[in-house]
Amino acid sequence: MVTFLPSRPGRLADVPSFDRDIGGAESNVACALARTGHTARWVSRVGTDGFGDHLLATIAGHGVDVSHVQRDPRRPTGIYFRTAGERATGVAGEEPGRAEVVYYRAGSAASAMTPGLLDADALRGTRIVHLTGITAALSDGCLDVLRTLTRRTPGRPLVSFDVNYRVSLWRDPAQGPGVLLDLARGCDLVFVGEDEAAAAWDLHGPAAVRAALPEPATLVIKQGAEGATVYARQEDGTDTVTTAPALAVEVVAPVGAGDAFAAGFLSATLRALPVFARIRHGHLMAAASLTVPGDLGTPPSRALADGLAALDSADWGTLRLGPGWTTDGVRTARVEVPAQ
Repeated sequence: MVTFLPSRPGRLADVPSFDRDIGGAESNVACALARTGHTARWVSRVGTDGFGDHLLATIAGHGVDVSHVQRDPRRPTGIYFRTAGERATGVAGEEPGRAEVVYYRAGSAASAMTPGLLDADALRGTRIVHLTGITAALSDGCLDVLRTLTRRTPGRPLVSFDVNYRVSLWRDPAQGPGVLLDLARGCDLVFVGEDEAAAAWDLHGPAAVRAALPEPATLVIKQGAEGATVYARQEDGTDTVTTAPALAVEVVAPVGAGDAFAAGFLSATLRALPVFARIRHGHLMAAASLTVPGDLGTPPSRALADGLAALDSADWGTLRLGPGWTTDGVRTARVEVPAQ
């Protein structure tokens, strides 16, 4: 979608103007992967309007293949407006001050996706297909697309799924949690926030989430500023459990950090790095997003990311990352790592 970011802090009712940007969980991941040297393709639908032109040009400008994006002359490109801050999850007693997010995507070109419109050539030869629960909420046709792609079939690529629970997107809020749980069970790699699991499924703590989701070979539970815990299935059927703390970051805006974490983890997965390194690369990519106002930050170079991911626990704990760290250098309490 096209995203409109407020020109100054405040409620949507009070902000006088907005800056145009792009947003969308799957396209965010594709852009981040392309900018870190991977081949990425985004498959979706946009209108034939100017917003659709802007999306395609911007996403292609990040190095993403958009040749399989369909244009719909009868339906518009989706847009949304938001303020800074964390999204509301719907958990009872959630602290006030969460971000306002208003979607204008009903009847959008993307909401008209159906399995029959899927281009088989777009998926051929891919190593990972990445999906999110946001698409499932848009329409019955979109849900059918995700059900098709998460069906366990011989020879399919690794299917990655970010739960991305957005209660406000579901036409029937009671439907969302069960649908998302069923979709996640059909995937190989699942990302879910600890807060999302509590809001959607009333599951509390990584062990409870794993007990409810034993099917994915890899389950990544994001724990915000605390870090992340990963359950990885071994050949004997048991799990290894790996936890890696997050970084200290001067947060500019939190929206997009989850997508960036997924991109960092997927990048390291494509490179066959150990699970602990995959988590750290996720944290580093998230830090690149957290330190900019929009959804997409400038990723660190591979050499810089590899160097930081290899730090020992003490030095990792001293990192203090602020705006510009991926290009201007890393500010730390005890460690100096020059930009590559």
